[in-house]
Amino acid sequence: MKTHHSLLPPVFFLLLIVGGCGVTWWVLLTQSAGAGKTAAAIPATVANPIKEDQLNTITLTADAVKNLNLQVGVVERKTLPRNRVYGGEVMPAIGKSVIVSAPVSGMLRAAADAMPRAGATVAKDKVLFELLPLMTPEGRANLSASKIDAEGQVKATQTQLDAASIALERAKKLFAGEAGSKRMVDEAQAAFDLAKENLDAAKAREAVLERVSGEIDDGTAAPIPIAVPENGVLHSVSAMAGQSVPAGAALFNVVNLDRVWVRVPVYVGDLTEIDAAADASVGNLTARAGNYGHAAKAIDAPPSANAATGTVDVYYDLDNRDIGYRPGQRVGVSVPLSTHAESLTVPWSAVIHDIYGGTWVYEATGEREFVRRRVVVRYVIDDTAVLAAGPDAGKNVVVAAAAELFGTETGFSK
Repeated sequence: MKTHHSLLPPVFFLLLIVGGCGVTWWVLLTQSAGAGKTAAAIPATVANPIKEDQLNTITLTADAVKNLNLQVGVVERKTLPRNRVYGGEVMPAIGKSVIVSAPVSGMLRAAADAMPRAGATVAKDKVLFELLPLMTPEGRANLSASKIDAEGQVKATQTQLDAASIALERAKKLFAGEAGSKRMVDEAQAAFDLAKENLDAAKAREAVLERVSGEIDDGTAAPIPIAVPENGVLHSVSAMAGQSVPAGAALFNVVNLDRVWVRVPVYVGDLTEIDAAADASVGNLTARAGNYGHAAKAIDAPPSANAATGTVDVYYDLDNRDIGYRPGQRVGVSVPLSTHAESLTVPWSAVIHDIYGGTWVYEATGEREFVRRRVVVRYVIDDTAVLAAGPDAGKNVVVAAAAELFGTETGFSK
């Protein structure tokens, strides 16, 4: 019994020590969990937080505003026609490229001192060659066949002209009664003019063959002048002086570039978005946004597409007399879209670019106080920038002298 009572105090103290350690561990674990929750809720503490709308504030004096001729505009919401720029290719208009052939077999000689040169500008009725007929039995047979063919062409082109004349009169009456469009009249007029030119060319060829046939029968055949059928550029010359050519051989090709066509390959997925019947604007590939100043008229042309690139061709007619585009030249074409949407807009002159490509405007927050605001430009139409993000509608922004404000802010001004 004495031994039993002597063991109680050590066991008691051992239990007391273990219990104290457990309580201490529990307290430390609870504090660690609380500290973790606090850190997750507040990951960082900033003594003096700075917001973007509190930065880049510029205050000008009254004299500075006057000297800069600073002007302010308003951020507006507008419904604007949407455009999309595609790459296009200039090509000669169909019907404006003429291949001149030898009416009968014979020997060529140059009508002037110099031979015709490809690329030269030529005027209508200018004689480039003279053809000395060679009336062999085979040549006479070819002449008779050519006369019959010429008579058939005259009749066919006369029928086309009559049909084009009827279509033109119908289009004019529909337009006068407000049941047609100006575009229908223009297309009918173009078809009529083309049919008339074809008829004139066919009659001229028939007259030459008749004259040559009569002279041959009389034994007085004279050289046949080979003239340019219309104003244009010599695209190619396929014959030389002193060469003997058979009837129907191509001698030269004349291209009239006063009006050209622009072929625009459009991705098939975009066809439902573009307005193929509306007129487009043409400019150089290096033109900045909104600078496509040459109006091009949408036209109906032979359908064409490219399966490899998944594109369908849309054609436009362009007045090229004062522009000087060349066949095969690549151009930028701003094509209108069929959907219009209300968008946030500012004048394009209000937008400035930083060295990183970011776009900004200066908002007028006071009488002479301005703050730089970030904007995201979607596209530009004429002198208006359509924004994807920017100041709210109704805010005043600087539209003149924005670049000077940017220079003042960044330290590049004097």
